[in-house]
Amino acid sequence: MNTPATRLQQLLAFHADDPTDAFTIYALATEYRAQEPERAWEFYHKLLTEHSDYVGTYYHAGKLLEQFGKKDDAEKVYRTGLKVARAAGQQHAASELLQALNSCLGLDYEDD
Repeated sequence: MNTPATRLQQLLAFHADDPTDAFTIYALATEYRAQEPERAWEFYHKLLTEHSDYVGTYYHAGKLLEQFGKKDDAEKVYRTGLKVARAAGQQHAASELLQALNSCLGLDYEDD
C-alpha cells in the first residue's frame, strides 16, 4: 500500500519539475522555515536574487534574517521590499514591510 506524499515531498517534486517557479520556491521556503531555517533561507535567497518582483518574499526573508541576528541585512531586505511592493501597487504588503522595518530599527514604540 502506498502512503500519500507529504506536502514537502509534493513541493520538492514540483520544484524538480520546474525549479524556476517562484510560487513553489516560496512554498518550500515557508515549509522549511520553522524546522530548517537555514534551508528556508536558501529558497528565500533564490527568490530575492532570481524573482525580485515576488513581493511576498521580503517580509519573511527579513524576519528570518532577524532571527539569524542579521539586522543590517534584514533592514536592507525590508527597504528593498518596500520599493518593490509600492512599485507593484501592493499597499497592504508595503504597510506590513514598513511595520517590520520600523520594528527592526527599534522605532515601533508607543507613547504612554
